[in-house]
Amino acid sequence: MGAFTSVTEAAAYFQDDRFATENGIELIELTDDRAVARMVLGPRHRNAMNNVMGGAIFTLGDLAISALGCHRHLPVVGLDANINYLATAKGDTLLAEATCRKDGRTTLVLQADITDDTGRLVAIMTATAFKIRQD
Repeated sequence: MGAFTSVTEAAAYFQDDRFATENGIELIELTDDRAVARMVLGPRHRNAMNNVMGGAIFTLGDLAISALGCHRHLPVVGLDANINYLATAKGDTLLAEATCRKDGRTTLVLQADITDDTGRLVAIMTATAFKIRQD
């Protein structure tokens, strides 16, 4: 059993992640094994070449990873994050599906696969989170 009883409770916890929420990113699924966040694309997500901004893609992956990390151990803080951009997004929506690759004694290693609604793998993001002790 995770820290949150439902995806609604987790979404409320992350409501103050204003950069993500004000850019339309929403948490749509959360289990003990994965978190899924969605971003419907609009003009504010585009760069000068009319492609989705790398920062928007990164923020989407970050929210999914953070939600799963906090669900597995609340609270956590990020130690690092890396993203590999693989393709230009072609659809109208991006999804980030985060999974836990390692749940250690003090850290979590998480990964998010970011895809568009055509099924194209747009980016892969990995992050390490530190589990803050609760005394």
